[in-house]
Amino acid sequence: MALATLYSRALDGFEAPSVCVEVHLANGLPSLAIVGLPEAEVREARHRVRAAITHCGFEFPARHITVNLAPADLPKESGRYDLPIALGILAASGQLPAHALARFEFAGELALDGTLRSVRGALAMVWRAAGTGRAFILPLADAAAAARVSAVSVYGAASLRAVCQHLGGSANLERAVPTSTLVALGPSPDLVDLRGQPQARRTLEIAAAGGHSLLMSGPPGTGKSMLAERLPGLLPPLAEAEAIEQAAMRSLASRSEGHAEREGWARRPFRAPHHSASSVAMVGGGNHPRPGEISLAHRGVLFLDELPEFDRRVLESLREPLETGRVAISRAGRQASFPARFQLIAAMNPCPCGYAGHPTVRCRCTDGLIERYRSRLSGPLLDRIDLHVSVPAMTEETLLGTLPGESSATVRGRVLEAHARQWSRQGCSNARLEPGAIERWCSPEASATPLLREAIRRFGLSARALHRVLKVARTIADLAAASTPAVHHIAEALSYRLPDARSH
Repeated sequence: MALATLYSRALDGFEAPSVCVEVHLANGLPSLAIVGLPEAEVREARHRVRAAITHCGFEFPARHITVNLAPADLPKESGRYDLPIALGILAASGQLPAHALARFEFAGELALDGTLRSVRGALAMVWRAAGTGRAFILPLADAAAAARVSAVSVYGAASLRAVCQHLGGSANLERAVPTSTLVALGPSPDLVDLRGQPQARRTLEIAAAGGHSLLMSGPPGTGKSMLAERLPGLLPPLAEAEAIEQAAMRSLASRSEGHAEREGWARRPFRAPHHSASSVAMVGGGNHPRPGEISLAHRGVLFLDELPEFDRRVLESLREPLETGRVAISRAGRQASFPARFQLIAAMNPCPCGYAGHPTVRCRCTDGLIERYRSRLSGPLLDRIDLHVSVPAMTEETLLGTLPGESSATVRGRVLEAHARQWSRQGCSNARLEPGAIERWCSPEASATPLLREAIRRFGLSARALHRVLKVARTIADLAAASTPAVHHIAEALSYRLPDARSH
């Protein structure tokens, strides 16, 4: 047979569209042409494939070989097409049974000796292959992680020869077994380590219960970073489908990220980029768009320490993802979209030196310098942050004499109960409620209306800010097991939004 057809996958943002690999052998001068919008690393496959085929004991056909990667208008990149191209050549030249190819999809980069090397996005490709009815053959290094997609049979192979033996029936590849079950590994940082800061602890609990964003302001060393690092330990565990989605996202970032998922399979991600991170590092991008920090924090926590030190353009790029839960990346000839439903936790000092308002340390900043520092955060960005809390400096009595507070396990119990109420009532967390659902589920008692009217009049709350106040109040009511937000729930929610609550 002079024509062979088999299947692989491309990577296009968070999608992995199917690619049909067609190999045709014809008379003419010996050559190998790859068409279908291949990029440089795909065109170079002809050298790797030729060496791998001959090293594994097969004959490389001395004919005119055409490899078509369809659809032709989809850019093809990386070495993942080496394996299907090599198998197609062997099948088209009669050295491999062509009928066996239809039951599988293939991806893998070939070494010159025929060894299969790891590829980026293996889990994402297998995840998108669910429902096709085909199994997937991958390099041995990628198979165990990709096997977590239980709907697809995944086989790991060490070399091209092993794949050919499996397809020919002389030896069988073993079906890959997931490296771990849906269990978060290792202990998380515990809230019991933090002394004092009752208001900040309360705000962190509200943020965890409702999925709300949080901005903490205070002098250096008051516990802002400790609080943020302990938030993942308060959050509900990832469901299996969510864990697979998050692991697929990590597999798109790089090979090392793809393998790192085994260290915390069910643990919600916690990303803490340095304030020198660029827009591309934060949002994603590149010639072949890859996810940035906000997408790698999908279904987890994005912690931005020293918030005003981030570039203004980087911070403004967070505004749309905070609202929509997605990020769209547009390039001249390519667009990509990634999910970015993260929980933003930010921390900042009250001034450049960090000691404005400190009871014992004198601030060295002028009023103009403090104003310029605070103005690095735009009003629209601050308006999208649900909770604003001050984390003040602690006295010596608090540092030395305060008993440890509640543990993360105790707080997490209340958070899980509040989370269960939200999902049984509305099917999502309070932070994700749309405007219509806010009116249905977050309307307070009638006695709270005058308080809301006064807050809107005096402090000029926007419609977005009002909605966020109502959602936070709904979360506070859920923590108290109340059916409707009461006046004191609204008052507490307002205290995290009004100017005096966010004054630095």
